[in-house]
Amino acid sequence: MSGWQVTASLCFYAVFAATASIRGTFGVSRTLVGVALTITLAGYTVFLFGAGAAVDGFGERPTMIAGLVGLGVGMVGVALAPSYALLLVALVVVGGAYATAMPATNRAVLVVAPKGRRNLAINVKQVGVTAGSGLGAVLVTVAAGTRFGWQVGFAVAAALAACVAVVFAAVYRGRDGSGVLAPPDVRGLAGFDGYASLVGAGFFLGAAVFTTTGYVVLHLTESVGTAAAFAGAVLATLQVTGSVGRLVGGSVADRLPGSNVQASARVLVAQSLLACVAFGGVVAADTSLGGAVAFGVLGLFVLGFPGVYYACLTALVPDERVGAATAGGQTALNLGGLAAPPVFGYLADTVSYDAGWTVLAGAALVAGMLLVGLARDDDA
Repeated sequence: MSGWQVTASLCFYAVFAATASIRGTFGVSRTLVGVALTITLAGYTVFLFGAGAAVDGFGERPTMIAGLVGLGVGMVGVALAPSYALLLVALVVVGGAYATAMPATNRAVLVVAPKGRRNLAINVKQVGVTAGSGLGAVLVTVAAGTRFGWQVGFAVAAALAACVAVVFAAVYRGRDGSGVLAPPDVRGLAGFDGYASLVGAGFFLGAAVFTTTGYVVLHLTESVGTAAAFAGAVLATLQVTGSVGRLVGGSVADRLPGSNVQASARVLVAQSLLACVAFGGVVAADTSLGGAVAFGVLGLFVLGFPGVYYACLTALVPDERVGAATAGGQTALNLGGLAAPPVFGYLADTVSYDAGWTVLAGAALVAGMLLVGLARDDDA
């Protein structure tokens, strides 16, 4: 399952590592680079509730196989796109296929997590996201420096997705679903205490994480003046420190007193507030080394939260509602990711990159404030 997550995230987040290459190949502005990221997230978001319903109805195994095959098709489309418009079409396919990831893997983790280690188990799985993202960053930026061009990185990712889909289908069995494909009960989910405030915080956290991932390379190459390969290495480092943040956050949450919800929420509040401070470090850094250090520290918090977020979310609802609940929580993250990148790109075009990072610091602060109630709720 973790191998599936690494491969799926490699495909999806390769798009974020290719921002500088996309801008150069298609001759678009920073704002249109943000639109490309938004289109990818739009495909992801539109298909989330359908993917969640499929997971609850048919089980995670068939959903995950279909998702990885779809990612492979989308990656081929990106590699072959002759125009910016057709690139956007391929990016919708990539995003839609990746929608299977969180609902399916969160359900699978609940089957295998040892008693008392729920938070850590989910965060171990979530390391697959950052590991895949880091590998995608290296793959695309290295390919961009070869005579074949950045597109070959997407072709390699497509081939890897096909191979892993075959292996996954052969060795993974999972757990059956209810057998009924039912529409998501959004109103019912909103009725769970704390669910609304958690997904509200998810919107602002999603704005921070997706925009950060999408603009690291551009910021370093254009604002700081680093080489593209160095910027790609920094993005990979960001994913590594994000993995550390996830493992530490999950382990701490398992050891805190109180309910699973309360413990996870406390860690989320700390991660949000520390991310706000770390964004200030990005604004202050004006050298290649300083930027690398600042983004590495930021990764601990802004990329370290998703596992704890999902642990909190899955603790709020019954196990049979995990697919739909995850879809709702991921939709909130994605909506933040849909809204923020074009705004960040506009600020970079018209004011400065520092203005964009300052806005993201504010988003992290708002997220932490929304989660304070869950962290204090002794009945959670």
